Amino acid sequence: MAEHSVAAAHDHDHKPHGWRRWVYATNHKDIGTMYLVFACLMFFIGGAMAMVIRAELFKPGMQLVDPQLFNSMTTMHALIMIFGAVMPAWTGLANWMIPMQVGAPEMALPRLINFSFWILPFAFTLLLATLFVPGGAPAGGWTMYPPLVLQNGASFPMLIFAVHMMGASSILGAINVVVTILNMRAPGMTLLRMPLFVWTWLITAYLLIAVMPVLAGAVTMLLTDHFFGTTFFTAAGGGDPVMFQHIFWFFGHPEVYILILPAFGIVSEIIPTFSRKPLFGYEAMVYATASIAFLSFIVWAHHMFVVGMPLAAQLFFMLSTMLIAIPTGVKVFNWTATMWKGSLSFEPPMLFALAFLFLFTIGGFSGLMLAIVPADYQYQDTYFVVAHFHYVLVPGAIFGIMAGVYYWLPKWVGNMYHMGLAKWHFWLSAIFVNVLFFPQHFLGLAGMPRRIPDYAVQFTDWNMVSSIGGFGFGLSQLLFPILIYMCVKSGKPVKVNKAWEGAHGLEWELPSPAPYHSWQTPPSDAIIAKGAFH
Repeated sequence: MAEHSVAAAHDHDHKPHGWRRWVYATNHKDIGTMYLVFACLMFFIGGAMAMVIRAELFKPGMQLVDPQLFNSMTTMHALIMIFGAVMPAWTGLANWMIPMQVGAPEMALPRLINFSFWILPFAFTLLLATLFVPGGAPAGGWTMYPPLVLQNGASFPMLIFAVHMMGASSILGAINVVVTILNMRAPGMTLLRMPLFVWTWLITAYLLIAVMPVLAGAVTMLLTDHFFGTTFFTAAGGGDPVMFQHIFWFFGHPEVYILILPAFGIVSEIIPTFSRKPLFGYEAMVYATASIAFLSFIVWAHHMFVVGMPLAAQLFFMLSTMLIAIPTGVKVFNWTATMWKGSLSFEPPMLFALAFLFLFTIGGFSGLMLAIVPADYQYQDTYFVVAHFHYVLVPGAIFGIMAGVYYWLPKWVGNMYHMGLAKWHFWLSAIFVNVLFFPQHFLGLAGMPRRIPDYAVQFTDWNMVSSIGGFGFGLSQLLFPILIYMCVKSGKPVKVNKAWEGAHGLEWELPSPAPYHSWQTPPSDAIIAKGAFH
């Protein structure tokens, strides 16, 4: 009897096999892997939609798709890339790395994270199914502004339900991260010893918990306006469509930082490793991240300078937006100071981190331009805005994710990937991302509106350049899954726990490949102190 109960108690230590391992997964590494594979799939689906957009815009006139489908592509591309690619990729990295980095055996709420993952395939199946319903997929922009979005056909309730499911998944994942970090750290792992990736994810998780219900409220009001006769956003019934913009952007601006803060954490791990120096100003980085998160709640209406706000509100949102440049500047300075007089080497994770540093800073500067009210009157709804946020999200969030995968992949699978192929992936990505998005600044300054399927002939040249860059960038991303597959199947085994000389942190004290349960006995204070950032 006693033997049987002991065996039952330890049953969770036995690794399940076959499909059950994935469907019932409660192991943080398995769930992290599923999130990352799902994000990669969505990245290529969303990317294919971007290719439709760039193919149509290669030259003026209507060539390939009708305006309705073009607008659906812009809407679906954004929803899939944000909620299907970037956010699940960050959640996957969080599930993989946070227990390893804080000295925990598992995530705190393993069944909850299993549930939060399995919501996503259903949500995105529902969203993609809108392509096949009468009236076509949603075509009102990812911002879902009324009254335009209320004119969608059968896709409208499907869109709202899919967004609700994505939000529920994000909230559950965020709760799990907070509970794991605050309750399951090893005894010597104080808050100010935690790696920056853990810190940035803790702050990101609080942002998610705070703003995802706001999005849920906004889309629920849309739903009742459409089906139940309410007039929240209908001017004829006393509502106000601009109120939706306020509610949406109160979610939408913190969402931008949800997408980018974990990248700050990854870059803060990679640059010290390949500079072979401790991170410059660790505590300043923590406080800067928290400051950015706080400020993200009070700048939302900078997306709305042209709706007719009073001057006092315009001034407030302009100045509060410009304040974000201060903690962001602290971060850029500290990363640069970390490399100063360091012993640098340029492996693929470092290359992606450096590209992040340069190109994200360009996106930050164009964001400052957009923050200035009279200038924004000219930039609003032009391709300059498209260039700005893609410089933040592609060389920012996407390059951050790729840097993290290249950094930790040898730890995950115990093999080293093909360095030459990874560098090819980097250089093709870095060159084509600039060919793709930099000309869009010029198009925007010349007055080309965004979200249009056709354009005046004077915009032809830069659109051609941008489309060539788009196809180059899209094709070069095919190297990424090929390289990962080759690494898993036939990579050279990593002989030591630390794949990188100069790496720091608890994850590098574990064997390679990482064991099924991370820290079955908590790491000692000496090991934690050795791996601490400062």
